[in-house]
Amino acid sequence: MRIIARRTLREFWEVHPDAEQPLKAWFAMARNADWKKPGDVKTAFRTASFVGNDRVVFNIKGNHYRLIAAIDYRFGIVYIRFIGSHREYDAIDAATI
Repeated sequence: MRIIARRTLREFWEVHPDAEQPLKAWFAMARNADWKKPGDVKTAFRTASFVGNDRVVFNIKGNHYRLIAAIDYRFGIVYIRFIGSHREYDAIDAATI
């Protein structure tokens, strides 16, 4: 999969260093994946949640952080839409961000 934009992850882990290794691991798995449908994501990430509008919520670092990605299965692109704490996640609408 093509991930847009890794910079978002890097900027996050610069502020939250404890998230660096988990985000790098997520990035490596997602980049090497070939997701054609939501079930493929669920196979790779059992705790992933689907919130509509092709948005997927991933738990990062043992559920300390949440990452929301919009996935275009047809073109093989993962758009990182949000990364943050649970408190920050609770303040947004995951399906529209």
